[in-house]
Amino acid sequence: MCMNGLDSTIVNPALFTIARDFGQPVSAANTVETAFLVALALTLPVAGRLGDRYGTKRVFLGALAVFTAASAACGLAWDLPSLVVARGVQGLAGGLLTPVGMTLLFRAFPPHERVKLSKVLIVPTALMPALGPPLGGFLTAHLSWHWLFFVNVPVGAAAVALGAAGLREHVEGTDAAFDRTGFWLVTPALGLLTYALGFGPTRGWADPPVAVATVLGAALLMAAVAHQLRAPAPLLRLGLLSDRVYGAATVLAALTGAGLMGVLFVFPLLYQAALGASALDAGLSVFPEALGLMLASQAVDRLLPRLGPRLLTVPALALAAAVFAALALPGVAENVWAVRALMFAIGLVLGTAVLTIQIAGFEGVSPADTGHAMGLFQIVRTVGGALGIALCAAVAHASSFRAAIATTAALLALSAFPATRLPTTTPATPQESPA
Repeated sequence: MCMNGLDSTIVNPALFTIARDFGQPVSAANTVETAFLVALALTLPVAGRLGDRYGTKRVFLGALAVFTAASAACGLAWDLPSLVVARGVQGLAGGLLTPVGMTLLFRAFPPHERVKLSKVLIVPTALMPALGPPLGGFLTAHLSWHWLFFVNVPVGAAAVALGAAGLREHVEGTDAAFDRTGFWLVTPALGLLTYALGFGPTRGWADPPVAVATVLGAALLMAAVAHQLRAPAPLLRLGLLSDRVYGAATVLAALTGAGLMGVLFVFPLLYQAALGASALDAGLSVFPEALGLMLASQAVDRLLPRLGPRLLTVPALALAAAVFAALALPGVAENVWAVRALMFAIGLVLGTAVLTIQIAGFEGVSPADTGHAMGLFQIVRTVGGALGIALCAAVAHASSFRAAIATTAALLALSAFPATRLPTTTPATPQESPA
């Protein structure tokens, strides 16, 4: 799961170098990331179903093995098309890793013990995406962009061996027929919309392929939602969103994902424009966020049982919005220490909110529904992140990098409203539960 989180951002600082090595424009190199995001969206809808049907351990380790092999293929790519294809295969496997891996964790720990998971969950879900840009810049500057992918191979091989020996198998089982109609509606809808979000800001929304993908993806998505609500055994159990807490947490996952991925995308560009910094310097500028995230995992472990999800999340999101807004102020990006302090604050306050949302959202989800709930949660968060990047790219193109960062601050300020639907108390321990 750490490799999957890292690979969502590690390639960004190397796109200029990849384009130069293959003699391609930077706009063409963007297909490397778009291929990963599109492929990721294709397998997310079936992750919960596959884990329940064939076993979470089997599906997780199979996806991890494919992800590792695809990483090696990316590093060995001889031209841009071969890299894009290998990156797409990596995304297909990555779409299974996080939801199935999270399902393994949440089934292993009852609700009252999940607060202690914060120290673990912070690493793949928030810390690794924050470490991606500095590590990508370092490897590209001192070795080559090929090592962005080769580093996954020994780690992936060791993880497969460790998982085979240490993970417990769980087959939830299902007698319901596979929702083929839902699959053929949801999968292309997410793929087309992710493609449109990836290329729309650079090629223009009137570009024929982008326009067709947008219209067709939106139409398929509306048809998919209508079908999922009527189907007796839907691919995605949208009815889970009717749960007050889980529904609010899922909306929050989209908004916080959009804000975080948007600022991680646009701020290094502003940093380079303001200071003339290198890709490595720009990647390192966001590193203090990782330190804040590590502290956030400790804070959630101690504060969540005392304050409860609502009282911890709402102020954290409001503070995160203020910090994002401060990054957009003129003169801030030119001050190295101001950037470091604000990035640390982002990791601390937004990390606290994200972890609390994730833990609180699944409190009322039954073990039998955990796989479906986690798959839906990850889909919404991934699409939210892609939307945040596209929105920032569009605003930056139309106005400025600072305006794009201000947009992410508005997204986080908006997220404070659904956060008021979170519960005021944490899950009770067995000793505290009524007889």
